[in-house]
Amino acid sequence: MQEALLALNAYWTEQGCLVSQPMNSEVGAGTLNPATFLRVQGPEPWRVAYVEPSVRPDDSRYGENPNRLQTHTQFQVILKPEPGNAQELYLGSLKALGIDIEAHDVRFVEDNWASPALGAWGLGWEVWLDGLEITQFTYFQQAGGMTLDPVSVEITYGLERILMALQGVSHFKDIAYAPGITYGEVFGQAEYEMSRYYLDDADVDTNRDLFEAYAKEARRLLDLRLPVPAYSYVLKCSHTFNVLDARGAISTTERARSFARMRGLAHDVAELWAERRAELGHPLGTGTGVVGADGAGAPQAEEPAGPTGLRTLVFEIGFEELPPAEATRVVDSVREALTAGLDATRLGHRALHVAATPRRVVVTLEGVEAAEPDHEQTVKGPKISAAYDAEGVPTPALLGFARSQDADPATLGRAAFGKNEHVVLTRSVAGRPAEEVLAQVLPVVVSGLRAEKNMRWNASGLSFSRPIRWILALLGDEVVPFSVSGLDAGRSTRVHRTAAQPVIEVAAADGYLELLARHGIIADTAARRAAIEAAAVRLAAEVGGTVDLEANRALVDEIANLVEYPTPILGSFDHKYLELPDQILTTVMRKHQRYLPVLDAQGALLPFFVTVANGACDQDVVRRGNEAVLRARYEDAAFFWRADLDTPLEAMQERLELLTFEDTLGSMADRAQRIGSVATEFASQLPMGARDLITLEKAAGLVKFDLGSQMVTELSSLAGVMAEVYAKKAGQPEEVAQALFEGELPRHSADRLPQSTPGALLALADRADLLSGLLPLGGAPTGGSDPFGLRRAALGMVNILRTHPALAHLTVSGMLKVAAERQPLAVSDESLAEAQQFVVRRFEQQLLEAGHAVQDVRAVLPLADRPVPAANRLAELEAARGSEELALAAAAIQRVLRIVPAGTEPTPDPQRYTAPAEGDLHEAVEKTRAVLGSQPDLRTFLAQSGLLVQAVDAFFEGVMVMDEDPAVRANRLALLATVLRLTTPLLAWAELK
Repeated sequence: MQEALLALNAYWTEQGCLVSQPMNSEVGAGTLNPATFLRVQGPEPWRVAYVEPSVRPDDSRYGENPNRLQTHTQFQVILKPEPGNAQELYLGSLKALGIDIEAHDVRFVEDNWASPALGAWGLGWEVWLDGLEITQFTYFQQAGGMTLDPVSVEITYGLERILMALQGVSHFKDIAYAPGITYGEVFGQAEYEMSRYYLDDADVDTNRDLFEAYAKEARRLLDLRLPVPAYSYVLKCSHTFNVLDARGAISTTERARSFARMRGLAHDVAELWAERRAELGHPLGTGTGVVGADGAGAPQAEEPAGPTGLRTLVFEIGFEELPPAEATRVVDSVREALTAGLDATRLGHRALHVAATPRRVVVTLEGVEAAEPDHEQTVKGPKISAAYDAEGVPTPALLGFARSQDADPATLGRAAFGKNEHVVLTRSVAGRPAEEVLAQVLPVVVSGLRAEKNMRWNASGLSFSRPIRWILALLGDEVVPFSVSGLDAGRSTRVHRTAAQPVIEVAAADGYLELLARHGIIADTAARRAAIEAAAVRLAAEVGGTVDLEANRALVDEIANLVEYPTPILGSFDHKYLELPDQILTTVMRKHQRYLPVLDAQGALLPFFVTVANGACDQDVVRRGNEAVLRARYEDAAFFWRADLDTPLEAMQERLELLTFEDTLGSMADRAQRIGSVATEFASQLPMGARDLITLEKAAGLVKFDLGSQMVTELSSLAGVMAEVYAKKAGQPEEVAQALFEGELPRHSADRLPQSTPGALLALADRADLLSGLLPLGGAPTGGSDPFGLRRAALGMVNILRTHPALAHLTVSGMLKVAAERQPLAVSDESLAEAQQFVVRRFEQQLLEAGHAVQDVRAVLPLADRPVPAANRLAELEAARGSEELALAAAAIQRVLRIVPAGTEPTPDPQRYTAPAEGDLHEAVEKTRAVLGSQPDLRTFLAQSGLLVQAVDAFFEGVMVMDEDPAVRANRLALLATVLRLTTPLLAWAELK
């Protein structure tokens, strides 16, 4: 290991880096060292490299896990400003470490890094070596909440992992640290004892007190304008928070609150540091010289040869690795931008094709004509009446127009524009050459690229998901000359970085996709996906298994956009890990490693997986590397599994007391108790069988217990899943275990919904507790931010009710009221009404997104407190659309709505009726009410509405509603109000058009 550290120091020193020292206090990553966090602020250039022992209490494993340590060794590099070729420099450092990057699968996998505690974020990647994350590679965008200019590149190596791969050992303890001394011999005792402290013995109250003390001291030092010592106390806050987190004493809301506090301190430190550096006159200077990625100058503009035949355009924008989702979106955005740009010209062309890989988007435009066609241009001048005087002599207006167009007044003509005749100039305009047209259109496509998350790098005016590093633009065999933010279009493209010649010259546009294929790049996403699927099925069949392509469709799509040339490889793992639940094993495979699980004919998991490397590699080396990574992850899972099986459910429940849900709303144990109580109250309002009631009672007493398990603490996506597994292991009935799992559903928009009534009631109670507690405390989502998942909770409530017609008696407002009554704070009627409307708006949006007409959705929204009846009423309304009955009824009722003031009581006195039409309307209302009964439906109403509609029409034709006599007028309005009392429960008629 010493040799590796020396090699990295030597390599980065050669690249102009200063070698700094590690921080003298616990930090969770090299990023937190002042040499990074403070130095990336401001304009001063900075290149630094240093070793950083990084302390992460949550990674404590008593030294048992082969890959996880509470203190691991990072090597940190900062390049400020980013040099334009940081990826190539990084790959050179791997070679300096002795890594054969041609044999291994080195991959840049999206990882949008953020440190909430420091208000820092950036876009970049995890770097994988045969599936093992060895480096974090980030373009810093903010630190301390301050936008960074210039942008820095951060490269953070995980030394233990790299050394394990280099030395071929399977446990960090076996790393040769120095000649004759292993890593375990040097650090094994400390790893065990610090793990004991972080996981078992750290006193929660003491550390809470320390957090408060450190935060106060940081604030005091800021007030003294001492950013460096203040920052040291921010770091102490961060470490103390991590200790509490490892002890399981931090809830979601407490995490958000603590992060906000630390983020505020970090922002003030960064701001004060920048001020102090400016006061000192920026001792390191303010140079921002950017070194080009290739060191090449602008291409020489070539004179077009003026061909007359049709040619092919190839236009390629080259990136550093895009996130998989952006590799899909960029195809559509480039196609739309280029189509719009070409449509604004007269340049003829044939088919347009767009394809993308993680590193490029490639446009092929066939049949491009040599030039735009010539055309006549008509320029409108002044009106004839203003152009000539009474004798026909040109006026100054006409002469000025001619002069502005450089035309002889005698050559001007006349043309009608509407009712007026104007002077016009008609002239022939020569079409522009294709090169000139494209040189105007293509730069706009590049500069207009935008993603869901955009970053800056050292290219003024450009902002996209990842840096744009090259542009290829060939029309036939000629370069289309243009430049965007200092990036020149040319005829060079980049192939695999491990190729003997990573940059190649392209002679002509024709056959470009075939040229890429010969260099191991499949440009078309569908072709990559098909290759992955075919190979995965074939490899699985070799071991008697299969891959469920339908269940893994989203994962295959992601993998297809992680590679330019897929190389599927079959790997295996020890049969002993099959003792773990399948959900754990497949979660690790899919979510963490992007592996495809291999199943037998019955759908049971086999000890095999398919990984997909990028391009040519030594498949045996890559297979062994990926198997080692999966083994380490499964050892981690087995550690938690064994610990949890030795822990009674009651003990897990007790740990919920340590988890603060929200300061005002209490602990997670309090929340679990509320959920159980609320679900039981819901059940009392429904006709439920004895078996379901017993199941609900038992499940309500155990709800959320798995949040106190080590497995869910580590893999939070398994909440509910592990509740079901551990409940069965503890001897709970199957129905109880199922309800505990279903109480977490749905976890996302595409997730399944609870099937059992007890599970549905627990899930509804969970969401009612969230909404009734957090919305009154100001937890409502804002813009794209929804930290507590309240939109998801509201939509989940709607979907559960719609899926379980047996729960139709429950109302949204009623459920929220039951939950609010159990909150430890007073929830006002106004807050409950706002929460109910929050749910209704989610229901409304769901219906609109399903394609229902806006007016129809709004017409049924008054019924949305009970989503099932509302959805049924919407179906009735849509079925009646276009019918005469609906049109006549809507017209009549809307006529009543327009004249009856809001709040009019429907209590007419029949003794005051003076016109026959009044009595007829009264009778029609009563007959219609009798036919509809206590639970009217729209279909029945419309079928029977003729009598009422005729009576309403006759009433308005034969009666003066707004009579001069106030008593008569009030009685007639009250009579019309009975029409509304009868019909408005059916629909919001005013919304219909």
